[in-house]
Amino acid sequence: MPGTLGLEPARETLAAQPFSTLLGARLTAFGQGEATLELDIREELLQQYGFVHGGVLAYAADNALTFAAGSVAGSGLITAGFTIDYLRPATGETLRAHARVVRAGRTRVVCRCDLVTTDAAGVETLCAVAQGTVSVTGPATPARGGPA
Repeated sequence: MPGTLGLEPARETLAAQPFSTLLGARLTAFGQGEATLELDIREELLQQYGFVHGGVLAYAADNALTFAAGSVAGSGLITAGFTIDYLRPATGETLRAHARVVRAGRTRVVCRCDLVTTDAAGVETLCAVAQGTVSVTGPATPARGGPA
């Protein structure tokens, strides 16, 4: 059912991902070719210099890209690949990954993602950009007894 998922079912899908739950990720926007994923920056997510670990940024980009694709192609998806460019160290209180569809084909969806941090004063800083391809696998197949 391409394009028919809403924000609440998408949030249920995110909640069914144990790693996303561990990180405390939340889906704040979903629909019409876009998705926004946020997480609070906390000490456990930092590397040795006090910046958000690159793996956390990559996680956020990967999930935001795939959710954006899901907003137009349905839930039977899997990441085919993505690239990320780290522009500056990520610091602040909140990490936000906003992804949007560039082109949706029958079997592949290409998306872009901006990753920004927000500090205590609400100032946003672009810290990374990503682009990815998401494969349309067909109808969703629930994993581990939950939503796909």
